[in-house]
Amino acid sequence: MHELGVVKHVIKTLEEVAEENKVTKIGSVTLSIGEVSGIIYEQITDCWDYFKKKSPLVEEAELVIEEIPAVTYCTACKGTYETVKYGKTCPYCKSPETYLLQGNEFTIKEIEAE
Repeated sequence: MHELGVVKHVIKTLEEVAEENKVTKIGSVTLSIGEVSGIIYEQITDCWDYFKKKSPLVEEAELVIEEIPAVTYCTACKGTYETVKYGKTCPYCKSPETYLLQGNEFTIKEIEAE
């Protein structure tokens, strides 16, 4: 379960940003997580609930998760399509010459400070 390490890193990053900006309390954190990032949302939430109790900065902070849909681009026909639904083969021209445009990201999108 790599979500433990991910959440620990997120909280460490929040603590560093808070220190740089003289923030003493965070109200909410929004994470943008790609649909094919390999992150399991329920495990992120469980880990967040566990680790936030260990940091006064985020102990009452709400975690918001925004999913970034996975979109693939086909270099043969120049089309885009839903990655999860169709995989690596373009549903329009059947070409395997494709690459992921988005959906593998994991970013701290927003921090709401109190």
